[in-house]
Amino acid sequence: MLARPRSADPYRDLDVIDARAPRFNQTVIGLGSLIAIVTGWWPILALLAIQLGVGLRFGRRYCLPCVAYFTFVQPRVGEGPIEDSRPPRFANQVGFVVLGAASISYVAGLTLLGVALGGLVATLALLAAMTGFCLGCEIYKVSAKVLGIRSRRLDRIDLRDLGVTDRPTGELVVSFGHPLCTDCQAFETEVRTAGRRLVSVDVRSNRSLARKYGIALVPTAVAVAPDGRVTARLAG
Repeated sequence: MLARPRSADPYRDLDVIDARAPRFNQTVIGLGSLIAIVTGWWPILALLAIQLGVGLRFGRRYCLPCVAYFTFVQPRVGEGPIEDSRPPRFANQVGFVVLGAASISYVAGLTLLGVALGGLVATLALLAAMTGFCLGCEIYKVSAKVLGIRSRRLDRIDLRDLGVTDRPTGELVVSFGHPLCTDCQAFETEVRTAGRRLVSVDVRSNRSLARKYGIALVPTAVAVAPDGRVTARLAG
């Protein structure tokens, strides 16, 4: 039985993920990579790469660490904070590439290179598992902030897109978020508590609007002047 009911279904709500699930996966990847380079059993690296690739291609139901977490761990410890699934997915893509390169290096007889690449994965994965600092996730977040989905700057918003038909008398806050995202809910509560006018955009049901404004990470929030000019980035 679940410690408490899930707010996000792990196999249907794919835009978000329990933040503890990537850390569990990183623990498996990190320990597996460490064992591979210490023992010389390099095929473990190839198996880890294959598993990452299968999960990326076919979804969480085919990611064995994910299934193990959602089946055996989450029911006992409860659901963790819900976050945007894109940063950890990007980190998995990076891990897949580096593990694949490490495996090829071993096959090609470039053992030292294979050890170096495998050690890099082990170090970064275990660091993420123990501290929560995920380098691949941070790279994604920085890229998302700089580039967005289509390399467009979020410098102006047409308030009519958001259903704002009156001309605001002052600055308002536009928050692009997901209804299951823990940080999104916390941010919007903070804005309302501060007495600021908030326009909340659910990116799950307004995907075209999220694409139009290059929202590559939630929560993304901006302060907007009455004429639609973005005056400050508040989140994301």
